[in-house]
Amino acid sequence: MLIAFMAVGFLALLAAGFAAAWVTGELAKHSQAVSHTYEVELAIADTRRLIEQGETARRGYLLSPGTPRFLEAYNDAAKALPRAEKKLRQLTYDNPRQQAHIRKLEQHLRELQTLRGQSVELIVAGKVGEARELFQTEMSSARFREVRAVFDQMTREERALLAIRDAQQERSISLFYTVLVVAGLLLAAVAISALLVVVRYTGDLAQSREQLQQLNESLEAIVVDRTSDLSRANDEIQRFAYIVSHDLRSPLVNVMGFTAELEAATATLRELVEQAEQDAPDILTDDARLAAQEDLPEAIGFIRTSTQKMDRLINAILALSRQGRRVLAPETLDLMRMVSQIRDSMAHRLDETGARIDVVGNLPALVSDRVAIEQILSNLIENAVKYRHPDRPVEVQVSGAAGGDRVWIEVSDNGRGIDPRDHERVFDLFRRSGTQDQPGEGIGLAHVRALAYRLGGTITLRSALGEGATFRLSLPSTLSLQEKS
Repeated sequence: MLIAFMAVGFLALLAAGFAAAWVTGELAKHSQAVSHTYEVELAIADTRRLIEQGETARRGYLLSPGTPRFLEAYNDAAKALPRAEKKLRQLTYDNPRQQAHIRKLEQHLRELQTLRGQSVELIVAGKVGEARELFQTEMSSARFREVRAVFDQMTREERALLAIRDAQQERSISLFYTVLVVAGLLLAAVAISALLVVVRYTGDLAQSREQLQQLNESLEAIVVDRTSDLSRANDEIQRFAYIVSHDLRSPLVNVMGFTAELEAATATLRELVEQAEQDAPDILTDDARLAAQEDLPEAIGFIRTSTQKMDRLINAILALSRQGRRVLAPETLDLMRMVSQIRDSMAHRLDETGARIDVVGNLPALVSDRVAIEQILSNLIENAVKYRHPDRPVEVQVSGAAGGDRVWIEVSDNGRGIDPRDHERVFDLFRRSGTQDQPGEGIGLAHVRALAYRLGGTITLRSALGEGATFRLSLPSTLSLQEKS
């Protein structure tokens, strides 16, 4: 709403500005036209003055031939007149009627200048009588009336133009003030509207701030309650996992013990069957022989394999449960040294497979739980070495950087890769992806994600089949007390 008001006001003021600029231009143009008219009138008056000055000086020289000041005045007027004519012609070049008047005027002036020149030359030569006779016959008075009539026509023409231009100038001035008043009213309306909108917006903002504060307070209480509930649920799950795994172990131990007794009994039974084959083959059936020598050992082998697998799963659940109950101990970690120690612990396996583990750049500083970080990096690096591509040696790269209050660590490999459809399931407990040709129970990545969450971080995966995998671990640069709880 506020932005719309400001936009409309801005456009309105912009239009008013353009209108004011246009009106100002028109006013300047009309003012220039008026000034031009006055300049033309002044030029007409100046030209008329020089013509009459020259005529007056000539007549004075005729009456007083020995007076040089009349001759000087005549010469000054004669010299200045061509310049005045030229200026007048230039000032009226765009007015055809004035140009026609000037052409008529110039014709009279050429004749008058010729007669004046003859009169002055005769007087200078001492022929004053001939000069006066010539003056009497040239009809100067009639010619002067015609010249004055031309000047009067030119003056009336300029007066008419002046009246028109004055009216135009008055209209421009009126329009200019009208635009100023409209612009002022518009500006006042926009300012008042904007002020009202700002006041309303400020009120709404204050109300929203109060509501937000109340919501934050209630949200904090909800978060505290939910966090407490989650903590209790997590503790309950951990206790449940511990109890379940502990209770599962008891019957599993019995099964494993009875399996051992079955193996011993099977061995005795097999010896008895072999003895019976030698001493009394007629009493031994094929089914009895097959059961003692093949079926029972095979069944016992399946039972032992299953119990061993179940034992490993129970141990894994117990390990996860213990990790959930372990108190985190933040400390400053040297990740470069930690990766080097993990590499040294895997030196024998690296030599056998020709694998390489490299650190790219410098790893960021991190304050977190040493055991948890070691377990995360060990799991990721061991998986990278384990799930190698059959056509190339393993290359593992560990990199990282800091950004704000968080750090990220990436473990990349060139192994077999993980199908994008399995990117989420590989983090689930007991879930694996791809060909199961390596030992494992599908616990490692679930353990990694659980540890990352406990440290206040996340772990994500980028991978495609045949193109390797990149695990990205994001953690707070400093593990806080809230995250430890």
